[in-house]
Amino acid sequence: MARETVEVTGTLSASPEAVWAVTRDFCGAWHPAIAAIRAERDAQGALIRAFTVHGEDALYRERLTYFSDSDRSLAYTHLSGIEGADAYDAEFRVAARGEGGSEITWTAAVEAGAERLVPICAGTRAVFEAGIAALGACAGQTATAAFVDMPAIYKDVPLEDLTLEGTPRLALTATTPRPGTLCLFLHGIGGAGWNWRPQIAAAGSVMRAAALDLRGYGGSGLGADQSTVDDYCADILRVREAFGADRLVLVGLSYGSWIATSFAMRHPEMLAGLVLSGGCTGMSEAGEREREAFRISREVPLNEGRTPADFAPAVVKVLAGPNAAEAVKAELSRSMADIPSATYRDAVVCFTNPTERFDFSQLTMPVLMMTGEHDRLAPPAEIRGVARRILGQSARPDVRYETIADAGHVCNVEQPAAYNRLLCEFLERLPR
Repeated sequence: MARETVEVTGTLSASPEAVWAVTRDFCGAWHPAIAAIRAERDAQGALIRAFTVHGEDALYRERLTYFSDSDRSLAYTHLSGIEGADAYDAEFRVAARGEGGSEITWTAAVEAGAERLVPICAGTRAVFEAGIAALGACAGQTATAAFVDMPAIYKDVPLEDLTLEGTPRLALTATTPRPGTLCLFLHGIGGAGWNWRPQIAAAGSVMRAAALDLRGYGGSGLGADQSTVDDYCADILRVREAFGADRLVLVGLSYGSWIATSFAMRHPEMLAGLVLSGGCTGMSEAGEREREAFRISREVPLNEGRTPADFAPAVVKVLAGPNAAEAVKAELSRSMADIPSATYRDAVVCFTNPTERFDFSQLTMPVLMMTGEHDRLAPPAEIRGVARRILGQSARPDVRYETIADAGHVCNVEQPAAYNRLLCEFLERLPR
């Protein structure tokens, strides 16, 4: 089997925003070769474009595998239509030029038998060149896409506090019962279940939603022994059973993202989707020295007799973005101050003793990754890099990455409208 990469670049006078406003529509008919096109969804909710081209009878089908408004890029894989193609993975990117205008990069990695590889690559190059040329005209005639806040329907879902008795006791805030998939929110080490209330209400208009107080937080019990990530996964299974949910969408923030990904490694078949905010790998890829330094730095004030309430102001300075409102800082400070010292120590020890390095080939469910523009703990470059790794390593990639503008680490608290819009777009397209 032979393999070749086709790359076509071009420059346009239109702005990157104007070009992306056209090309972000994966099922748009902007390319001059397209005769007819329609959108489809597969069993997992992934977007597929099915189209015909002028002068041919073949039906082409391509599945979206990666999407990012923040980076103005998308990737897709060929499903059917190209005779003799054993694999065909393409990516389209729009970047700003230093002197103004846009630079387009369109690539495709093609695998085919030797006799078919050359004509497939030649056809691909012609298609890409014609598309870039056409964009020069249609991008200048199209208004830049604008995003608005979620409508009121996403803000008025009633919530209730629930307790699951057992060892340990688990406390949750949830929307009213409904069958099908449960969207379950997992907070960070310095957070609380109630930090998710705007997101629970938003997600609750799409499917049942709940936020879990992790062990020792809020109304949940800590447990008799040191918590492990397997304990957290067992708690998620308890919640799933108690709620009667057939499948889950896990939404994590920081520590909660690490727990959510750990659960996905153990039970991928139970997840309809995975949303990772402000983190993913946790300390699973850190060396022993780095993990130990992290643990000691967090335990020193506890060993000196100080409580999370005492060092909450210092933590908030790290978590909050530079333009965070005082109300946001107050919420972050309160959630940190409410944590018992024993709970904080338990979480830090768990976090710094990961049991595995993640195998992203197991993430076959749709994945949405988000992080704040000013996140010091999980900066955009790091989380974007993980998203790209999932794209490259997953057996069935379906990844979206977005940077939440003007937000720090706890991006759902600082920018709830932007966060909810992305979250609900993701939930809406999942099969329920």
